[in-house]
Amino acid sequence: MKIVVMHSADALEPPVDPVLAQLREAIVGCGHVVQLLPVANAVAPLVSTLSAAPPDLVFNLAESFGGKSALESNVAALLNLLGLRYTGSSPAGLLLAGDKSLSKQVLSFHGIRTPESATVFRGAVDWADNIAFPVIVKPPQEDASLGISASSVVHDLRDLFTRIDELQEEFQQPVLVEQFVEGREFYVGVLGNVRAKGLPIIECDFSGLPADVPRIASWAAKWGDDGAGGGIEYAGTRSVFPNDVGPELVEQMQKVAVDAFHALRLRDYARIDLRVTEHGEIFVIEVNPNCYLERESEFARAAAADGLTYDALIARILELASARYAR
Repeated sequence: MKIVVMHSADALEPPVDPVLAQLREAIVGCGHVVQLLPVANAVAPLVSTLSAAPPDLVFNLAESFGGKSALESNVAALLNLLGLRYTGSSPAGLLLAGDKSLSKQVLSFHGIRTPESATVFRGAVDWADNIAFPVIVKPPQEDASLGISASSVVHDLRDLFTRIDELQEEFQQPVLVEQFVEGREFYVGVLGNVRAKGLPIIECDFSGLPADVPRIASWAAKWGDDGAGGGIEYAGTRSVFPNDVGPELVEQMQKVAVDAFHALRLRDYARIDLRVTEHGEIFVIEVNPNCYLERESEFARAAAADGLTYDALIARILELASARYAR
């Protein structure tokens, strides 16, 4: 097959995202021809390239359009309009999961617990549960922890109003105010479609953080203070396979993750982020469709722990996507 790997243009900015070379190598290893296609801020070049020599399948890694995460679903919608087959979630799934305020409502309808919350925009309250301090304040339409920092966890009204104002000024979108759930944080990869399965769980271990730093996966914790590693939060946070979680709780987390995957109409693969209290209460805090597929990412490591090498994982995603279009 001829496969086009469509990715966000910023993946080519130094340092080049290693997932591009890794994915190309894995797909070529499956016997396919690969072309990389960056998604920048113009539709015409995409339409021209994809129409001139239509691929058999698009591997959709594009997480934004014009640098805006909120437009991620539009890229998949363009592929639909062009009549192309592609990996990962549909525009509907990307839209539902990409807006945390919206996804919380859908998950709640399906009986899946998320933290109590309120959505605020320019003084208007769209929705408000019965929440109490401490809360975490975040932009609901961004991913990769963009807009989340140590100051996102607030304990009083003054800091809450300050943080809401800062986020609305920076992102020009509603702000999600969410009950801060004390507990452990876990990532559960989901692979499949009709018979989707939860992969082995990975924990975000905050034990290396200073006592005065909130236990959250902030931008600095994931990417470093400068976005390239480094800093106290980055050094103090790591992803590990926990060895002190019983099989019953693991099974419950995997079930919640798969239920969330189906509730939001996701496809092929995703990563579900959970918070678990000391009493075993499980809360979905974020859903990541088309999650990061770099070889050392949490998703790829979880797949490897489940017996899938990196090359086998990519082959499985290609198989899942192709099977959806089989007639």
